[in-house]
Amino acid sequence: MFSLFYGLWNHVFSKAEFHVLILGVHKAGKTTLLEKLKSIYLKGEGLPHDRIVPTVGLNIGRIEDANVKLVFWDLGGQPGLRTIWEKYYEEAHAVIYVIDSASASSFEDAKSALEKVLRHEDLQGAPVLIFANKQDSPAAVSEEELARHLHLKELDERPCMFQAGSAFDGTGIKHGVDWLVEEMERSKRTELLRVRTEAAGKI
Repeated sequence: MFSLFYGLWNHVFSKAEFHVLILGVHKAGKTTLLEKLKSIYLKGEGLPHDRIVPTVGLNIGRIEDANVKLVFWDLGGQPGLRTIWEKYYEEAHAVIYVIDSASASSFEDAKSALEKVLRHEDLQGAPVLIFANKQDSPAAVSEEELARHLHLKELDERPCMFQAGSAFDGTGIKHGVDWLVEEMERSKRTELLRVRTEAAGKI
């Protein structure tokens, strides 16, 4: 009887876990964003800026927010590393796509890489937060300008939001993550992944 009650209690009060990909081209600020996420949610655990180096492979960060656990996968953005991205698509609930809004010369590459991400069938329906990073730079364009420049045709029915901010000073991060969590909680993709996980557990 106790084990039944404990199992029910655990099910009702256990936190949902979501897997979020942090993608973007080289030097967009993905790892800086991950470290700032850790410092915001884990009270200062992120690396200082002078110790952050470009990701070759994968960085993982785990945080808890209200009723959810979030696992972030930060993947390297160099052209030769982008083929690794799709290995993680199938298990991802959502994507944060980071763009350096102060580097106009990288916009075309960022747009091309993002369109490939959005077209991939393994990410169908996944909510996307496009983080217009480096807004602390005088050269940064606004999120509206960036959205006009990208002019994405691949968004179809998926939830998507542009969020201006800075991974350096933390601006816009909490607002963007709050939106993403809300979208993941009601996403059809989340339900699909849950059913798939439960089915795999019964095999």
